[in-house]
Amino acid sequence: MLDQRHPVPDRNREVIISARGVEVGFGEKTILKGLDLDVYRGEILGFVGASGQGKSVLTRTILGLVPKRAGTIEVLGQNLDEVSPSERRLLERRWGVLFQQGALFSALTVKQNVQVPMREYLNLSDRLLDELAMLKIEMVGLKPDAADKLPSELSGGMIKRAALARALALDPDILFLDEPTSGLDPIGAGEFDELIATLQRTLGLTVFMVTHDLDSLYTVCDRIAALGEGKILAEGPIETLLASDNPWLRSYFHGKRARAAMASGA
Repeated sequence: MLDQRHPVPDRNREVIISARGVEVGFGEKTILKGLDLDVYRGEILGFVGASGQGKSVLTRTILGLVPKRAGTIEVLGQNLDEVSPSERRLLERRWGVLFQQGALFSALTVKQNVQVPMREYLNLSDRLLDELAMLKIEMVGLKPDAADKLPSELSGGMIKRAALARALALDPDILFLDEPTSGLDPIGAGEFDELIATLQRTLGLTVFMVTHDLDSLYTVCDRIAALGEGKILAEGPIETLLASDNPWLRSYFHGKRARAAMASGA
């Protein structure tokens, strides 16, 4: 079993998200059991784990959508338990979220969806809101005519891109992605991974990506953290996880659907 003590931060890198001793549960069931994790500025961190282990729960806990029972979470140097409501709003402007199914408002067009966070946090004219929304729509690779379409008129890949445009609406420092390639065909998933990598480099984003997609882990993630039994089983570059003797990690990275053998040249 791998060491589950506190991670040792890289002193040469800025920690932008820090979780210590985080415990989360529902009723009598405890999901996260004293979880420790650091996310560094400018990296794409892949967060993996078996189904039902709590990958999305951690994201929602950081966002304040799920209460924690114990522990501390710091984002951009601020303890989320200690910030005032006004400080919390300022923090929320600095992160963007893409939920698994996109979570677009069905009665709003793509452009209107992208403008939702802008209207909530910014005081801009309608003309400027339209210009900014079109810029974000173009940034994620959607054609201009997609702006006036409703979510029901979009393909799965277009919904993901529209939701990503909304997540980028306020030019965030941190981008949370919950299973971003789920439901996409291999070609569409590969194109979306490439888009994320390009945006991360161009905008200097820090990306926290919950995923089960092995291709994403291999192609775009700088580091990977693996969740199991409510804690981090292992974290580091993919080579570290490939070398692990943890049974679940070996099954995940060396199983029939894995690309470990090809990646290692075996």
